[in-house]
Amino acid sequence: MTGDSGAPDPQELSPPPEAAGAVFGDRLPDAVRYAELLADAGVKRGLIGPREVPRLWGRHLLNCAVLSEVVPADVTVCDVGSGAGLPGIPLALVRPDLKITLLEPLLRRTTFLQEAVELLGLDHVTVVRGRAEEVLGTLTPVHVVTARAVAPLDRLAGWGVPLLRPYGQMLALKGDTAAEELQASRSALQKLGVLETSVVQAGVGLVDPPSTVVRAEVGESPGGVRFAAKRAKAARAGRSARRRR
Repeated sequence: MTGDSGAPDPQELSPPPEAAGAVFGDRLPDAVRYAELLADAGVKRGLIGPREVPRLWGRHLLNCAVLSEVVPADVTVCDVGSGAGLPGIPLALVRPDLKITLLEPLLRRTTFLQEAVELLGLDHVTVVRGRAEEVLGTLTPVHVVTARAVAPLDRLAGWGVPLLRPYGQMLALKGDTAAEELQASRSALQKLGVLETSVVQAGVGLVDPPSTVVRAEVGESPGGVRFAAKRAKAARAGRSARRRR
């Protein structure tokens, strides 16, 4: 059934599968609230397509939440191009130990994200409006950058890797062609200061198919020499501004 606007009514959302309880634990009621928000306001505002509503749990929420298996404990995370909050919000629901920034350039999306964060009581999540290249030098470098369905890997790395702290890592949720995409992007990744790469599976035994994650670990200069110089310039400008106050 659909409403007059052509968007599915919230009751078309499937109930959470059994695996949702294992993944979200005592935050399952909040995961349900988030799913309902996506199925209603998310569709009406054009953040997700109406056809995605029946498969929100398997294809989106659980697929993103199991990313928690490969994120270290007690670290800072920036979810680049967060969109409707995937994977950042499911990750935040299952990992209260993380400090997460949802980075998104579009106002209608950041408005939705802020509403979702407040509705779910995610005090460890901050919403920032902007593009990755715009916040470089103003956003504190993070341990982990996450992303899902944002761009091809080489372009995504150009946005996300410079936001990392030295020896941080980018975790990109990708599909079946992850290994091929990684192989094609190796040269671009090396120029960005990436030292180690791998393809890992998350959610084995919980989601079908498991989530495929490309991990790119950087060395001392995330983003390469050019971005290191840009960060140093921004830091000097910040110190000068503070001295003038």
